[in-house]
Amino acid sequence: MIEKQSSVVDERFSARVGGTFRSFDPATGAVIGTYPVHTAVEVNEVVQRSREAQPSWAEIGFGERKRILKSWRTALIKQRGEVADLLHAENGKSLEDATIEVIVAAQHIDWAAKHARKVLGPRRTASGLFMVNQRATVEYQPLGVVGVLGPWDFPLFGPVGTAAYALAGGNTVVLKHSEYTPQIGEWLADSFRRVAGDDRLLHTVTGADATGDALCRSGVDKISFTGSLPTARKVMAACAETLTPMLIDAGATDVMLVDEDADVAAAADAAVWGAMSNAGQVCISVERAYVHERVYAAFISKVVELVGTVKAGVGQQIGPITMPEQVAVVRRHLADAHERGGRTLTGGLDGIGDRYIQPTVLVDVPEDALVIREETFGPVLVVAAVADMDEALAKTNATGFGLGGAVFARSRAVELARRMRSGMTSINSVVAYAGVPALPYGGVGRSGFGRIHGPDGLREWTAAKAITRQRFRSPVRTTTFTRRPADNRMLAALARILYGRG
Repeated sequence: MIEKQSSVVDERFSARVGGTFRSFDPATGAVIGTYPVHTAVEVNEVVQRSREAQPSWAEIGFGERKRILKSWRTALIKQRGEVADLLHAENGKSLEDATIEVIVAAQHIDWAAKHARKVLGPRRTASGLFMVNQRATVEYQPLGVVGVLGPWDFPLFGPVGTAAYALAGGNTVVLKHSEYTPQIGEWLADSFRRVAGDDRLLHTVTGADATGDALCRSGVDKISFTGSLPTARKVMAACAETLTPMLIDAGATDVMLVDEDADVAAAADAAVWGAMSNAGQVCISVERAYVHERVYAAFISKVVELVGTVKAGVGQQIGPITMPEQVAVVRRHLADAHERGGRTLTGGLDGIGDRYIQPTVLVDVPEDALVIREETFGPVLVVAAVADMDEALAKTNATGFGLGGAVFARSRAVELARRMRSGMTSINSVVAYAGVPALPYGGVGRSGFGRIHGPDGLREWTAAKAITRQRFRSPVRTTTFTRRPADNRMLAALARILYGRG
């Protein structure tokens, strides 16, 4: 089966004629389209065109950018059926999940458009007693050209989470989408061109690793990367050569905590959806659940019952695995878990097919198993009983990853959420934070750094600019060689009064 899967990979990536590659429907293997493999020279040309357009895009101001972005949002919603069909065909996710992705993406475009001026525009700040003669302001100026290495798991929502916020702040964007979902990237760029009237503001380049590497070395002012930890290291190495700053979303092995006072039925329902939706191909999927021993049996029973109603296949709730070689990763993780004493309650190795993986629930898996220590990125949920939530948190935080998480509890819910080492945590729900545009999205530790969405996401693609303006001459001379002894005595006396007590 692995050999057959490998042949699909070879067909996709090595069968290039005239500098092209093909995109496939992961459910059927049918060719969706053929796209150019952009060279380093071509990438540099695109970045240069984008740089030439950036100053005028910044100069039109927040108001005009808001109008254009809102028109983009509206176009997205009006064409949501077309976009959902494209997501379904190229990524494999269900039409229902694809529709949700379209709506959430539009929501984020809307938020960025409406809040950019307030978050990034000039604002006064207190000067302090020592500098009372100065008027102090801060504003956030665009970096220039932002490069985006987009993900295939959420090929619409992912790039929009950077592009909309970067564009709202006055930057232009060059998107190198995943080679598994190039058509969605091209659709995004074309749709923005139609509302903005300029194809240089959001541009796409297509290809695989070499094209992404070229974008990192092209002189863009910042890179946004979403993908695996090994690839993140390669991207960082490429960016380091030119000191190009970057944002990293490198995935995780996200956890759900279920305390003894939790609504067990609700927790089980959320765990199944959080682990199995989009075939588990979500960087914030629930991959592990640590459940208080007092409610463990009830939780497991409900999870198995719910998983029994969910199937992977054509027309089922769970779609195909988008990236063919990921099947081998899931197989390796499950085999390792079984070798270490883990038990399969649903799915398992027998549920792995050429394109689909049946939802799998594992128990009795030791903490050093691959399925615990690495990101599985498939419809797999590991459940373990714990004596208390302190044990659960210790195991949660031990992997070094820290993207998202969930807590199902009553009395200690907020405490547990705060103690979870993650950039985001939902209480009594899963992945809710991703749907709140005002909240920052991003991880800690091995899950990466930087934030998209919300005010932090707007500032991520800007540089803070501090400006002071002298309103009147200070009676105390400081920044001059004509400073007098009396000036120093006065400054010292004032410092003692302000800071020398307590």
